[in-house]
Amino acid sequence: MTTNPTQAGTGRLALGAAELADVESRLAATDELLDRVYPGDDGSRQPVHTVYVPADRFTPALPAEWGEQALAAVEAAGGLEALAVRVGLGEELAAELAPRVARKLASEPIEDLRLDFEDGYGDRGDEAEDADAVLAAERVRRAVDEGTAPPFIGIRFKCFEKPTRARGIRTLDLFVTALVEGGGLPDGLVLTLPKVTTVAQVEAMAALAGALEQAHGLPEGRIRFEVQVETPQLVLGADGRSPVAQLPVAAPGRISGLHYGTYDYSASLQIAAGHQSMEHPVADLAKGVMQLAVAGTGIRLSDGSTNVLPIGERSEEAWALHARLVRRSLERGYYQGWDLHAHQLPTRYLASYAFFREGYAAAAARLRAYLERTPGAVLDEPATARALADFVLRGVECGAVSADEVVADIGIDRRGLTVLAHPRLAAR
Repeated sequence: MTTNPTQAGTGRLALGAAELADVESRLAATDELLDRVYPGDDGSRQPVHTVYVPADRFTPALPAEWGEQALAAVEAAGGLEALAVRVGLGEELAAELAPRVARKLASEPIEDLRLDFEDGYGDRGDEAEDADAVLAAERVRRAVDEGTAPPFIGIRFKCFEKPTRARGIRTLDLFVTALVEGGGLPDGLVLTLPKVTTVAQVEAMAALAGALEQAHGLPEGRIRFEVQVETPQLVLGADGRSPVAQLPVAAPGRISGLHYGTYDYSASLQIAAGHQSMEHPVADLAKGVMQLAVAGTGIRLSDGSTNVLPIGERSEEAWALHARLVRRSLERGYYQGWDLHAHQLPTRYLASYAFFREGYAAAAARLRAYLERTPGAVLDEPATARALADFVLRGVECGAVSADEVVADIGIDRRGLTVLAHPRLAAR
């Protein structure tokens, strides 16, 4: 119920309805901006990683094959528990994590898979790429129907720079159209626009998404896409402004994520090849800008990759590096990253599970105290409770924490945890 400020309470007020109306008028545009551009996170699952494979190499069996390869690699290296200790986890935590990660690698080794028509595919001519785009859609459809597809799957098509623009759009069209005609778009469909340099390229992609929806009779907003941040021009434009900060306003509701591209971005800044890394200062600066740009918008963030692979004589070094980089990203609020090889999966999950398991007990205790209004050494506010709930929810979604633990330790089910992390969902 709206209260007249001149009648509220028992005291005398100096401001009346005219002043309130003036403020409402002044802030109408602000209210609209906040509703349209800053809706907050939608509470849906975010994968812990994205795996990239050349588009023509994907088959419905690929996720299971990667899981088998990952388990075989660690078995040859002494097992998951031994690997966990060698990458820096304590023996007690390693023993706790090993069976959880083994189950993950057997049941859901890949959470997000991108069939790559860009750098990992190259230029094979229009006839070959046309055929592969349609074949990719057919294989994705089969994987979804057979239950072998990861929860999230899609393609990365070529960028919208002039030399590859038409080819990228054609591949996108062929893939989406074949999916629609083959039974509809899968729930976990993800499309990736690489090498973005300007806001106009994102606006063009948003327009194409709308055109595809209209052509196929899809609901408005059904087709969303990721933006890869791998050029310095997107972080700092020629006018001294940050184009990446303008993206949520330029294409509200269309962008699902920003993905940092480690090697393209570093090379653009003339970082020597041996020093290109997810933890280079130029990477941290770019990712900090990305984090600021999408705060409150619901757009997710993903870190990049390391190309030091756990193969052959470098396996131990590469596993330790990968585990450390995964942990580093998590500590900085980047809950997703790229994996380029099956042998990186064990350390992806070991490091991720360790992060959530190590923080779970304290987070659960604080959430229970918050819900029960129990006095304690830490007095948490609603914003902190949301952050704690989001942390626990992410642990549940990736398999580090079980839903039964949440009920026992916090006293709420998964739905309650989700609403606590994302209060706007309570109204839906």
